[in-house]
Amino acid sequence: MNIVVCVKQVPDTATERKLRSDDKTLDRDAADGVVNELDEYAVEEALRLKEAHGGEVTVLSMGPAKATETIRKALAMGADKAVHLSDDALRGSDALSTSYALAETLKKIGFDLVILGSESTDARTGVLAAMLAERLGTPQLTLANKVEVDGSAIAIQRVTDYGYDKVEASLPAVVSVVEKINEPRYPSFKGIMAAKKKPVETLAIGDAEISADQVGLASAWSEVVDFAAAPPRAAGTVVKDEGDGGVKAAEFLASKKFV
Repeated sequence: MNIVVCVKQVPDTATERKLRSDDKTLDRDAADGVVNELDEYAVEEALRLKEAHGGEVTVLSMGPAKATETIRKALAMGADKAVHLSDDALRGSDALSTSYALAETLKKIGFDLVILGSESTDARTGVLAAMLAERLGTPQLTLANKVEVDGSAIAIQRVTDYGYDKVEASLPAVVSVVEKINEPRYPSFKGIMAAKKKPVETLAIGDAEISADQVGLASAWSEVVDFAAAPPRAAGTVVKDEGDGGVKAAEFLASKKFV
């Protein structure tokens, strides 16, 4: 089974994230880049499916040159090879443009199953899996907390507010997974060393037959019109309890429209 895992490098959520003043896009140099946490669950699930059914796991990542750090971590976890879609023309692409670029790349490299995390921690749109499935003409099985493959059939437990739904389809398909599906493995020293020798194919948009006029900031369907830095945190309000502390606290909450 040919499994492709889409992995994204995102700014570390433990650090302050900023927008660029010139084009209002995320300043990816202002914070350390790390693998999107939810994508680690996707990598782990792909590796478990490979161990159960055979085949190979390919990592697909779209991003600048430094995204290779994230790719190498996925390879160190156990993925077999990687494809890095990297081109200056892609900078500023929104979800629609990203789904187009990734879909064209997936058509080029081939797949039986595409797995993604349910969302990225920078954009948090949660729509990429559905967009990919639509562009690829495959079933979409999203928000999975369990994945089962039997031959050409695939079934998931799709997380809902009331529990889960069982969703079934035929391969090829696109699946997104939630963080409760598994526990991602830590890369071993052996895995880290082996990752340095695993093949990483770098593609520009021309290599993947991606039209330049459908990607990048100029082609984005969404834009940031304006932004401002968050104001410094003000000093807190101290409520002195003189027998009426509860009333004062309630009045304060009411003034802030919390109650």
